Amino acid sequence: MKPSKEVVRRRDYTVQEIPFSEAAALIRAHHYARGCANTATAAHGLVRKADGVLVGAALWMPPTRVCAESVDREEWRRVLALSRLAIAPGEPQNAASLLIGGSVRLLRRSGRWAALVTFADESQGHTGGIYRATNWTHVGRTAPEPRWVDADGRQVARKATHSRTAAEMRALGYRVDGRYRKEKFVLHLAA
Repeated sequence: MKPSKEVVRRRDYTVQEIPFSEAAALIRAHHYARGCANTATAAHGLVRKADGVLVGAALWMPPTRVCAESVDREEWRRVLALSRLAIAPGEPQNAASLLIGGSVRLLRRSGRWAALVTFADESQGHTGGIYRATNWTHVGRTAPEPRWVDADGRQVARKATHSRTAAEMRALGYRVDGRYRKEKFVLHLAA
C-alpha cells in the first residue's frame, strides 16, 4: 500500500532494535508476502514517538553463500540481506526511507557487517526506487524465477524449510502464477 502524501518528519519517529516477534507480526500484517522467515539476525522498527506505536519493520538475515560471495567474495560472511521491509498503511511518505536509513546506521555502528544486499520484486511492480533513494547501488537483475502461490493467491516460498522441487510444490497444492526477475541492490558499509 502506498504511503499518504504527507512527508515524514524524522523528529517524529525513532528507529530501534525490536523483538523479532513484533517485527514478524507487523510484516505478516502489511508485507505482500504475508510472512517471513522464522528468525532474523537483526530486527529494526520504526516507532512513532508521540504514541510509541510500531509502524514499520525491517528484518535482516545472512543471504545464501552464493549471493553473499557475489557481493563480497573475500568477506562473504560479513554480508547481510534485508529480507523483509514493511510500513503500516497511512504512514507519511518516505517512512520506508527513514526506516532503511536508521536500520543501516544501526548495522554500520555494530561494526559486524561489510556490506548489505536486497532485492526489489518485479512481481509486485517494485523497481527499487526506495533503495536508490537511500544510496544503494543497483547491480543488476536476477534470472526470472517462478512465483508460487497457494489457492488464495498468497505467495509461497519454494525454499521455506528446504528447496522444494516443482513437483513437490504442485503436490502441496501450489501453482505458478508467472516468472519474474528481481532487481538487486548492494550497499557497502566501509567508512
